[in-house]
Amino acid sequence: MPLFSRRKTTIGLDIGSGLIKVAVVDHGNGAPELVRVAVTMLPADAIVEGEVMDPGIVADAIRASLDAASATSRNVVTAVGGRYVIIKKIQTERVKEKQARELMRWEAEQHVPDVESVELDFQILDPSKTSDEMSVLLVAAKRDLIDSKLRILAEAGVVPTIVDVDAFALHNAFEVNYPEAMTGLVGLVNVGHEVTNVNIMEGGVPLLTRDLSLGTRRFSEDLQRQHGLSAKDAEAVIRGFDRSANLDAVLQMRAEEIAVGVERGAAFLSTTKAVAKVRAVYLCGGGSRTPGLAEILGNRLGMPVEHANPLARLSIRDGAFNGLSTDEVAPLLMLPIGLALRQ
Repeated sequence: MPLFSRRKTTIGLDIGSGLIKVAVVDHGNGAPELVRVAVTMLPADAIVEGEVMDPGIVADAIRASLDAASATSRNVVTAVGGRYVIIKKIQTERVKEKQARELMRWEAEQHVPDVESVELDFQILDPSKTSDEMSVLLVAAKRDLIDSKLRILAEAGVVPTIVDVDAFALHNAFEVNYPEAMTGLVGLVNVGHEVTNVNIMEGGVPLLTRDLSLGTRRFSEDLQRQHGLSAKDAEAVIRGFDRSANLDAVLQMRAEEIAVGVERGAAFLSTTKAVAKVRAVYLCGGGSRTPGLAEILGNRLGMPVEHANPLARLSIRDGAFNGLSTDEVAPLLMLPIGLALRQ
């Protein structure tokens, strides 16, 4: 029998600028179980600033990742993100679910530029309340962004059953592993190859996401430019386990940018004259394991910054990592696992 023949299995596909990540989760036994992981490296510049420069190479890498994950199905859950995705919490009059979509269209016109060019969705956050107003999470994504993602999936022969939003997928995996972080104002910082996503959650609801144009590629470029390292040596320093003075100097500057992103996000969400206080910050993504980053960011923010492990409370089937180093791969998996947790 094929390994993933049951419909209760979900495949999360994360197309990053440096890596394709696949996570396969089985929902058939009550609690979700991670059954297989695959990671495929993309050539440099195959994807630049979220734009696919070589569709054929990326499509090949997607197929290779799914094959490495022994996924017989080509139905996946994937996501879009970036500056063309808007997430906004609004207060509006309470209406029935059937009326809400029409009302959200009107609300979107007040909050979203060029509403005709976006796809809209929403979630009522307090459906059981009886007050005259309701809290709604409104999400808008540029149609061009979604169409671009669909084209590359079609070229790879993949069918998306759900197109999620990066911030929500990250939240899915984070909530499963860190239920204690679902109260108050919390930051989840996903450090990628080209982009760092700063996500601010309040009471477990992802309310704001900001994309910063920095990641491990920028760390490497800084090391090469400022300290004369070769590209290979810079990469070795970033992927190593020991801190270095040269890397610390680079991270001081980049951690400042991340800290400002967190603080501005909290300030934007503040509903009073006082700036809302983020009580905890967690790091995930491939760049999160850069030696010294968590400590330097924590010192700047004045609070401990914890590494968020997407495997902390997740059941894992024997052989799920298929020879991959769990410690090295785990930081990469918050997003693909969050996607695969969707049913």
